[in-house]
Amino acid sequence: MSKYTIEQFIKATKQDEMENEYFELETPRILEVNLNDLVWAKTGSMISYTGQIKFERERMLEHGVGQMFKKALTGEGTSLMKAQGNGRLYLADQGKKITIFDLNNESITVNGNDLLAFEPSIEWDIQLMRKMAGMVSGGLFNVNLQGTGKVAITSHYEPLTLLVRPGEPVITDPNATVAWSGHLNPEFRTDISFRTFLGRGSGESIQMEFSGEGFVIVQPFEEGITTGNPSS
Repeated sequence: MSKYTIEQFIKATKQDEMENEYFELETPRILEVNLNDLVWAKTGSMISYTGQIKFERERMLEHGVGQMFKKALTGEGTSLMKAQGNGRLYLADQGKKITIFDLNNESITVNGNDLLAFEPSIEWDIQLMRKMAGMVSGGLFNVNLQGTGKVAITSHYEPLTLLVRPGEPVITDPNATVAWSGHLNPEFRTDISFRTFLGRGSGESIQMEFSGEGFVIVQPFEEGITTGNPSS
């Protein structure tokens, strides 16, 4: 249905006031946080809120000197904001699809572009793929999250999970790679002929190789590392 009276449209699209989980998907692309303390979220992801909520950009030493130096070295990264108070907070990131994970003493590594929000109970650490620094401007920036609590990530369109099995490595395009098992350590390799064959210009084609046992989440979209996230 594409035509509505105003009353019909409000009924079809209004928020579900009965929901009270900490993280709720109001739509596949809008995350509701039922806030009664604080949450870490991607800077600029707030689209609306109700109640008494204060927003504060992550301070330089908020998470220690280690993260500060890593951000300084990369020149980029996940800029976080702290939302604190009581109310309902609505988050989104350029229309990307949102997935919520409920970690139970587990870990996951997320591409810095694709991290939307996480509970303060989650421990996180910045990871710079240094082997990528010479291949891609700024390198590839990821965040490892571990512990118990909720994490929300984003992807362009529907994500696909690929299983990594012993002796069966999974190869992905870094720009299409969203997240992977926290214990996996991808290796990088280049293939000059592959890019030339596909007519994608000169230079090397960079690929991520995951070996061992775990999973890799990819999206049907090659997200530019240095140009930001185009809309989906």
